[in-house]
Amino acid sequence: MAMRRFYNEIKGKRVSEVPEHVKPMLSLNYIKKAIQRGFDNYHAKYIETSSPDPIFHVCYGGMIFSYLVALPHERRHLQHAQQHH
Repeated sequence: MAMRRFYNEIKGKRVSEVPEHVKPMLSLNYIKKAIQRGFDNYHAKYIETSSPDPIFHVCYGGMIFSYLVALPHERRHLQHAQQHH
């Protein structure tokens, strides 16, 4: 959704105008405000409505994080097993 909005904003611009349009979006202050807007939207959508989805988000996020942390070890193990097979 955000990519579509961004694309529509720059679609009518010339190539030389795009860096002037993108540069303010890369500032630290803009990024902080965008993250804060995201948190506010998440809070309004899930927390204030007493939705159970945040519990699922934490569980799925924890599973993905643990998989990514264990992935290098598992790849080394698999590589070692293939070399000695």
